[in-house]
Amino acid sequence: MSGTEQRAALSILSAAALWGIIGLWNRRLLSAGLSPTDIVVIRNFGGMVLLSGLFLFRDRSVFRVKPAVLPYFFGTGVVSVLFFTVCYFSCQKICSLSVASVLLYTAPSFVVALSALLWKEPVTRPKTLALALTLCGCALVCGLTADGLTVTAAGVLYGLGAGFFYALYSIFGRYALASASSMTVTVWTFLFAGSASLFLLRPARMAALRSPPVLAAALGLVVFSTLLPYLLYTAGLARVEAGHASIMASLEPVVASLTGVLVFHETMGWTGVLGIALVLAGVYILR
Repeated sequence: MSGTEQRAALSILSAAALWGIIGLWNRRLLSAGLSPTDIVVIRNFGGMVLLSGLFLFRDRSVFRVKPAVLPYFFGTGVVSVLFFTVCYFSCQKICSLSVASVLLYTAPSFVVALSALLWKEPVTRPKTLALALTLCGCALVCGLTADGLTVTAAGVLYGLGAGFFYALYSIFGRYALASASSMTVTVWTFLFAGSASLFLLRPARMAALRSPPVLAAALGLVVFSTLLPYLLYTAGLARVEAGHASIMASLEPVVASLTGVLVFHETMGWTGVLGIALVLAGVYILR
C-alpha cells in the first residue's frame, strides 16, 4: 500500500471511529425525550447549517457545481444518508438492536458487488476473506448470538434496506468525486440531506435543545459523529477502492462496543472479544 493509500486508510478508519462514538451523544439526546427521528433531523439539518456557514466564509467555490453532478449529490444526501437512517431506525423499532446493527453491516457486501459490476473492481481472495471476517465479527460484536432476539420479516427488509442505502454513499460518492472535491461532495450531501430531513421535523419536540447539556450533546453529534467522519470518509474514498473503504468502515461497531464498555460500563463476553479480533483481522488484511 502506497503512502497515499495509507493516508486514505487512516482517514477512513478515523471516520469509522468517530461514527462509533455516536452513543456518547445519542444516549443523552434520547434520555432528554428526543426520538430517533428527531436525531435524524438534528444530524442532517444541523450538519447542513454548520457546513454551509463554515464554507460561506471559508471557500464559497464548493457551492458552484455543474448541474450534471447534482443527481449524485441527491444520491449521497437523500437516497443514502436520509433513507438509510430512516430504514435503520425503523428496523430498530421492530427488531432487536443487534439484528438491526448486523443487517446494517451487510453494506460492505453491497458495495463490493456493485463496485465489481459498475467499475470492474476485482473481487480478490483477500477482499472476500476480509468481507467475511468483518461481517462475522460485526455479528459477534453486536450480540447476534444472544438469546431472545426479535426478528420480523418487515424488520429484516428495513435492515437490508438500511445496509443497501448505506452502501450507496460509497457508490454515488465515487461518481461525484470524479467531478468534485471531497469537501464539495460532503457539503452538497448535507445540503440535500438537511433539506429533505425537514419533512421529518416536529418543532415542538425540539424544545429539549433549550437545555445547555442537551444542546452540547447535539453539537457533539453533528460535529464529531456526523460532519468530521463524513469529511474524512469521503476524502479517503477518493483514493481507495469503494469496496475496501466500506470494509474498513466496519471498525465502527468495534469502537461503539468499546465505548459502551469504557464509558457506560457495559459488559462484554468472549464472543464480543472474538468479534473485535475478527473485524481487526479483516481490516488488517486490507492494509
